[in-house]
Amino acid sequence: MDAIADSPVLLGFLGSFVAGSLTAVGALPVLFGRTPTQAWRDTSLGFAAGVMLAASFFSLIIPALDAAEIRYGAGPVPALIVCTAILLGMGAIFAVNEVIPHEHFTSGREGPEAVSLRRVWLFVIAITIHNAPEGLAVGVAFGADGVSGGLPVALGIGLQNAPEGLAVAVALLGERYSPWRAFGIAAMTGMVEPLAGLLGAAVIAVAQPLLPWGLAFAAGAMLYVISHEIIPETHRSGHQQRATAGLAIGLVVMLFLDVWLG
Repeated sequence: MDAIADSPVLLGFLGSFVAGSLTAVGALPVLFGRTPTQAWRDTSLGFAAGVMLAASFFSLIIPALDAAEIRYGAGPVPALIVCTAILLGMGAIFAVNEVIPHEHFTSGREGPEAVSLRRVWLFVIAITIHNAPEGLAVGVAFGADGVSGGLPVALGIGLQNAPEGLAVAVALLGERYSPWRAFGIAAMTGMVEPLAGLLGAAVIAVAQPLLPWGLAFAAGAMLYVISHEIIPETHRSGHQQRATAGLAIGLVVMLFLDVWLG
């Protein structure tokens, strides 16, 4: 156990693995013939957006500013570094969205055409693009500050992965996939997070000067996903008020966890 605690890279991998695994936990109801209403799914996805929003600021952006100030002192330089890294993170996910073909069940195809890929794989690619920033955030948080920095982020991301896993599985049921296949694909989409977590933790552990850049980059990537994917999805079916309430609850839950565990 001491060896694990002393290795931020291993912590980043394990933390993001556990967080990603909760995608499968969230998808479990489809195996028992239970599919929540659209209103409930939109509320739970709003909760996920609130968790990610709070994690972006309280667990990533603020620590990035603190790390930059330690290295460069007070003044405009820390703020400039963090602002630049946030925009780079958002731009990276935007570029991936434009370059890699993928599909959302509600909003349709994005990126270049890929007639040779089956629709389900386009959807899996879309969720992978979505989940990678979350795993990266967990890995960077562990790489930056060990258990105290990574645990709140891993727990928060894990909590918001559960409703996402359910949403994926239910959407696949709507495409006439069997419950077991829908569950399996939903569970698989969460497994990109350990890979991204391992990468994030390794980069930060090896190159400490990149710490503020890595933290803010991960935050920017998640902010893009929140704005481009999750919030529009929760507002498509007329459940904006429920989704906003879910976002508020998710935000304060993540804030509480970050203060309590951090």
